[in-house]
Amino acid sequence: MGRGKIEIKRIENTTNRQVTFCKRRNGLLKKAYELSVLCEAEVALIVFSSRGRLYEYSNNSVKKTIERYKKACTDSTNSGSVSEANAQFYQQEATKLRNQIASLQNHNRNLLGESLSNLNIRDLKPIEKKIEGGISKIRAKKNELLFAEIEYMQKRELDLQTDNKYLRAMIAANERAPEHMNLMPANEYHALSSAPFDSRNFMPANLLDHNNNYSRSDQTTLQLG
Repeated sequence: MGRGKIEIKRIENTTNRQVTFCKRRNGLLKKAYELSVLCEAEVALIVFSSRGRLYEYSNNSVKKTIERYKKACTDSTNSGSVSEANAQFYQQEATKLRNQIASLQNHNRNLLGESLSNLNIRDLKPIEKKIEGGISKIRAKKNELLFAEIEYMQKRELDLQTDNKYLRAMIAANERAPEHMNLMPANEYHALSSAPFDSRNFMPANLLDHNNNYSRSDQTTLQLG
């Protein structure tokens, strides 16, 4: 069987009244929390017990919610509509944001050296400090990049010098090779001429044995035009 209806009236028994207060207070706080989470509602709950003890819950701030409530009540009394009160509240917030944006834009212009006519010495000093601090940071970063570039170029220079030395050594070795072959003994010439042809052992024509006889038919006549 379901629970019967309870008559809503003051509970005379002190113990029963205290137990009922604790149970229903916890249920009320739970419902307020669920309402704020599920519906993204701004909820503020204040409960005083019969003994004067305070119990409260708010998902934002009880004080701010009460101030908003008072403003909404005042505006609703004047305009007769809560929606108009909310619209006025958002308009005020928008005005504050526009003022903040204008202030930031003016500050940025001051940092660029613009719109300084209305500023005095006291206003210019913090701007000067900020600019000097920014310049020092920019210079530090620029020097860091320059040092890194110089270090890279120095390393590149050493690599090029090494490559240059290697190429010079190769050129010198190639230039000394013919002189070494011209200084070889005659028996080495015969050994080279009698060896089977191999492209790897190919020698210049002036190193061939000059005593070999060639037939007239093998000789090519050179004619100068």
